[in-house]
Amino acid sequence: MQNWIHKEDISKGGFTLLEGTEEAGIITYSKAGRKTLIIDHTEVYENFSGKGLGRKLVDKVVHYARENNLKIIPLCPYAKKVFEKEADFLDVWDK
Repeated sequence: MQNWIHKEDISKGGFTLLEGTEEAGIITYSKAGRKTLIIDHTEVYENFSGKGLGRKLVDKVVHYARENNLKIIPLCPYAKKVFEKEADFLDVWDK
């Protein structure tokens, strides 16, 4: 079973993906003003690799951005690669 932990403060935030009770990966962002998030790091831990969890992490931030009317700048190389391939993310991509 997958669960999420979201932590956020004034300037940054992120999501941790849990598989059961174990941390499987994280995605972090910095805030650029009031309406933009910069994805700066995506990581899936070694024992959870190959399960598509990196994509789930990016999807989680995209969902969060849509719910909160935010734009995203994907500076993390992995997140940027996902954004470049996914036409459905154009609504939140701050190019």
